[in-house]
Amino acid sequence: MCQLLGMNCNVPTDICFSFEGFCARGGKTDIHKDGWGIAFFEGLGCRIFLDDQPSVSSAIAQFIRQYPIRSMNVIAHIRKATIGPVGLENCHPFQRELWGHYWVFAHNGDLPTLVDDKTGFYRPVGQTDSERAFCHILNQLRAAFPNTQPPIDVLYSTLLQITQTIANHGIFNYLLSDGQYFFASCSTRLYYLIRQSPFTSAHLIDEDLTIDFSSLTSPHDRVAIIATSPLTDNEMWTAILPGELVVFREGTLVRATAHVS
Repeated sequence: MCQLLGMNCNVPTDICFSFEGFCARGGKTDIHKDGWGIAFFEGLGCRIFLDDQPSVSSAIAQFIRQYPIRSMNVIAHIRKATIGPVGLENCHPFQRELWGHYWVFAHNGDLPTLVDDKTGFYRPVGQTDSERAFCHILNQLRAAFPNTQPPIDVLYSTLLQITQTIANHGIFNYLLSDGQYFFASCSTRLYYLIRQSPFTSAHLIDEDLTIDFSSLTSPHDRVAIIATSPLTDNEMWTAILPGELVVFREGTLVRATAHVS
């Protein structure tokens, strides 16, 4: 299975610390060697870096670990190829436009029976079931709301129904964001934590690295970190329940309703 990492904040924040531990899972502390990617929302723009090399040895990953890009929404992925060969077109996260702004998506799991909708507006470029699922989500949302994005409660309930349908085809852990809201759906395993005042130190599991967030933050900062498995060993991580879709905004959990997968 692949590895997911997400960040949602109330102020632009860099993800260098979490990404340092996350990268180690791409060939050092885990077996996910088939490419990686990361997306940073910045205003209306979105920077995406992809590489089909293992993240632990990728020069691009090394650059990201050292360059503090600040963002309020970040999605990262390390790939273990199952459906679709190793190649840049099959690296997550994937990006498309809907309702005049970007949406970014990354998936962990297998959906072997999900077929491509060849009549839809959105079509996959690569060969993964993950990109196929992303296109399916956007096609369904575009069909339901062709002109403008609906209020969050309506969007949530619609996305919940779409997620339920796709989850019937296999394992469907995913992260999805439009740069404002951050959605996380758990099929088997996904965790989150919220860092806020009073800030303390954190120690990575995959690297011997500790950081004191109290010296780097203000009392008003709030950061939600979402990952396939906890990245630190001295913080309280919360398991997202299998079958649950949760939503974060500005570092706060704003919606969490269980669904049957």
